[in-house]
Amino acid sequence: MQFTSRNHEVNSLTPTHAVIGRRHFLRSAAATLALPSLEAFSTPSTAGAGAKNFVAIGTFLGWHQNAFFPREAGRGYEMPATLSPLKDCRDDFTIFSGLDHRAGNGHGAWSNYLCGQSPKSYSLDQMMADSIGAKSRFPSIQLTAGGGESNTKGGNAMSFTRQGIALPMIQRPSVLYKQLFMSKAHRARTEYMLRSGQSSLDLVLEDAERLQKSLPARDRDKLEEYLESVRAVEKRMGYQLETINDPVPEPDYKLPSYDPITPNLQIEAEQIMYDLMTLALETESTRVISFFLHGLGQVFSFDGKALGSGYHGLSHHGNNPAMIRDLVAIETAHIHCFAGFLKQLAEKKNPEGKSLLDDTVVLLGTGMGDASRHSNLNLPTLVAGGGFKHGSHITVDASKNDAPLLGDLYITLAQRLGLEVDSFSNASRNMNQLFS
Repeated sequence: MQFTSRNHEVNSLTPTHAVIGRRHFLRSAAATLALPSLEAFSTPSTAGAGAKNFVAIGTFLGWHQNAFFPREAGRGYEMPATLSPLKDCRDDFTIFSGLDHRAGNGHGAWSNYLCGQSPKSYSLDQMMADSIGAKSRFPSIQLTAGGGESNTKGGNAMSFTRQGIALPMIQRPSVLYKQLFMSKAHRARTEYMLRSGQSSLDLVLEDAERLQKSLPARDRDKLEEYLESVRAVEKRMGYQLETINDPVPEPDYKLPSYDPITPNLQIEAEQIMYDLMTLALETESTRVISFFLHGLGQVFSFDGKALGSGYHGLSHHGNNPAMIRDLVAIETAHIHCFAGFLKQLAEKKNPEGKSLLDDTVVLLGTGMGDASRHSNLNLPTLVAGGGFKHGSHITVDASKNDAPLLGDLYITLAQRLGLEVDSFSNASRNMNQLFS
């Protein structure tokens, strides 16, 4: 069994108790072996864990800034056009303007959204999954809508492993449903795959232990780190085997008779995906979800009337008022679906009366600040739930040398979920005081 990796440095959320700067490798004539997660981020936060789930939603084409950002800062702002579907739950979220990763421009830098300054590196959601996802049936779930079948393999991925590998996304709601609430036959196939993988790991472990005897002393520590990583994989696989036959929830939810996977049915797909995301969190099937909203040339129809141009074309509006109007209509439809998701989370209560929204940190944003100019600055960002004190529009003056970065906000979100961290990519402080 051969492991390969992209040989480059990746960003990390750095635990304060053990600084981890670079990935470790075992290099031999046969392979380059990269370590998977060693559960380095599973310690309690000094800020205290106030939530247990994390959801990240991102749009490929960004959000039109003038319709997303309120004109006023603070709590008394007038709800902007794009966010108008959220007017009845304004105390459940916070809007941020002026934040970004100080990254390069263009669609190629879109993946900076969850990765920080370096695109296609260890993403925030996967860092969360490596810490809080291990005890779930699914450590993380990656979803997408609007890109058609060609987009499911990670071509414009939002989630990346520690090794910088893009994770594939589920496009079909029916596939997600079957994975969450799989049949006995499906579970039997999954168990077979897990047991087959475990056997392969045993072979790798045996080879590595044999190699250890021939290494000079200075290399033995590196090899021991690799062995520990293999044991960690075995441990996770063992847990999956232990839970493979646990009772699977049987939700009272009926899927539509078809999968809305074509780009022009993106809004319909989002509505169903948000329903299933709520079920996944409610049944504790997973604690980490990412949801990528693609933007191609699809032409949407609202109130029986087709818009004048495709979604991607509208994003390059060149300040044409009619094109901006149609673009905002699409983005408002996205937010309408998102508002339904927040409402569902708020209505789900645990026995102590705490809502699923309070238990879930929800991040809505993008890596594209202004698609018309291919700018990755001033990224529209919204945080909901998580038990934070919400209701404000927080503005950041990015022109100041000491201005906070989007990564600083991510540190706060990670701490809220119990990770003891003090850095993310090029950011090295939190924004906890802004939620107090």
